[in-house]
Amino acid sequence: MNNQPPRILTLQLEESGFSYFNDLRKKHFPAQINYLDAHVTLFHHLPAESEILQVLETLTSQQPHITLQVTSIFKLGRGIAFKLESKALMQIQAQLKQQWYNWLTPQDRQGFRPHVTVQNKVTPAEAQALYDKLIATFNSFTVQGVGLSLWEYLGGPWQKIKDYPFSSTL
Repeated sequence: MNNQPPRILTLQLEESGFSYFNDLRKKHFPAQINYLDAHVTLFHHLPAESEILQVLETLTSQQPHITLQVTSIFKLGRGIAFKLESKALMQIQAQLKQQWYNWLTPQDRQGFRPHVTVQNKVTPAEAQALYDKLIATFNSFTVQGVGLSLWEYLGGPWQKIKDYPFSSTL
């Protein structure tokens, strides 16, 4: 392994779904520590290995857009997230986990629970207030996953390395 910063792999959401979650994040995540847009993390700490790029190119060129069901809102203790369910996403993550297992940290070897965090690092009372507000009108809905994004972790902020769009024609 080399000494480059770790890489993070996320799922790209279609624009309307991304905007919904990102608007909530901008409004409810403490601004002084909100370095990132809303995201769905598949892996938190990948090495800077060229094989990873090759696998992503191949996988995404053969993968159609995927539908994700936004099934619930849950409390993180000091924040709020939306739970996502998708058999296709679970299969993609499991396939990549199997291929990259020897490179993965203990966190990335654990079970995968896809979600979008829109608030974190607030008081439990603030988190409860947002939860109560959101859950009062929540109805399950769908969003589309349209690709993967690879990022470099910079100690807080992330820098995008590359987007890997799914093939929408399969």
